[in-house]
Amino acid sequence: MTVEKPPVTIEAVDPRSSEARDLVASYLAEIQKTFGYDTTRAVPVTDEDFDPPTGTFLVVRDERGAAVGCGAVRLVESGTAEVKRMWVSPSIRGRGAGWALLEALEAAAVGLGATVGVLDTNATLTSALALYRAAGWQEVAPYNDNAEATHWFRKELTG
Repeated sequence: MTVEKPPVTIEAVDPRSSEARDLVASYLAEIQKTFGYDTTRAVPVTDEDFDPPTGTFLVVRDERGAAVGCGAVRLVESGTAEVKRMWVSPSIRGRGAGWALLEALEAAAVGLGATVGVLDTNATLTSALALYRAAGWQEVAPYNDNAEATHWFRKELTG
């Protein structure tokens, strides 16, 4: 599959920054509206989960430099990194930003020493499901007890 790269840049930022917090708030608001996401039923994450050397928080910027998306990875065990908080603004969807972000998250996971990636998602997020499948992620049995997830994925990562 060939995907044209959107005019975005992706960079690591402090997950505690106001920019990162605003992006995560937008992500959470969207999934709460979409399927009633309840933070008390999900697997908890903290800002510290995304601190180097065991994690990374990425921001997607559009051609003007505005923050339009985010995603993070964290090591959950030796050699395995989990993708979390992957979201792009509706203003940039359909232009390859999600694909570029997923590639950047996979590369970040490899940079953390991971050879395997895992992630979970909800069935109502059909575009996310399609993206993960197109990018070679394989559906697997649940690897965590996230009550908000309906699908779990795994991918062998290469540098």
